Amino acid sequence: MPKGYWIARVDVRDAEGYKDYVAAAKLAFDRFGAKFLARGGEHEKAEGPGRARNVIIEFESFAAAHDCYHSPEYQRAVAIRQKVADGEIVLVEGI
Repeated sequence: MPKGYWIARVDVRDAEGYKDYVAAAKLAFDRFGAKFLARGGEHEKAEGPGRARNVIIEFESFAAAHDCYHSPEYQRAVAIRQKVADGEIVLVEGI
């Protein structure tokens, strides 16, 4: 079965407030077995406007990636993140 991934691109507006999001999101990530492949770090904007923070998270399946994003635990974290950061998250099935 193909793995599932989140690809997130984020600009953090409030670094202290973002810590609350990270703590809240951890509950969902632990529950759904999230494995961080990239989290911040050096990056290059090869095309398009880009964002300051880029994250790739691996899940055992696309269904697990989907269920994590839509879980009550993560949706509580989303409410925090949207107050302190701007960005996009795409859920992708692996090959």
